[in-house]
Amino acid sequence: MTDIGEVLAATPRAEGLRRLTIGCSYDRASIALGASIACAGVCLSVVETGERNGRTWFAVDAAVETLAVTTAGTWREGARINLERALKMGDELGGHLVSGHVDGIARVVNREDLSDMARFTLTAPGILAPFIGPKGSIALDGVSLTVNQVDGNTFGVLIIPHTLEVTTLGANREGDGLNLEVDLMARYAARLLEARAAP
Repeated sequence: MTDIGEVLAATPRAEGLRRLTIGCSYDRASIALGASIACAGVCLSVVETGERNGRTWFAVDAAVETLAVTTAGTWREGARINLERALKMGDELGGHLVSGHVDGIARVVNREDLSDMARFTLTAPGILAPFIGPKGSIALDGVSLTVNQVDGNTFGVLIIPHTLEVTTLGANREGDGLNLEVDLMARYAARLLEARAAP
């Protein structure tokens, strides 16, 4: 995660699209039209850039499928979202590979604040639960995390103070929805097993 952005506007467009204008700290000159920026874990393409009151902003269009599968449909003016630029060759890989193709929404069912971290317990859509395993990787709102325990469609993660401080996860509470991306390797492994089992 490279920045926390702020939704400056969310405007309905034709064909069910939603235009999202997001303020950020990126240099405007570094944002190319068509560039991919993960917004709360959702990979979206930049369609416009500008500056307002000395602050850079960029606009993206969220399509009907994106609005249905992710939390993007709930974003309103003032919402804070994690931002991540596309990985370049030679960049350090500090977590697992995250594509920005969100699979669904995980719901926080419990948050326990401990002395040195926070424990989140979440539920995943039933169809995604088989892809989540202990010690496996997931992304929540674009943040790469390790799964600590799994029980059916419920799973837990521990979040260290640094992550709570530099991402939006520190503000999440019981009932909040988070964009969930399962591990790419788990998805491909499941597909491979499915293909092998086919007659």
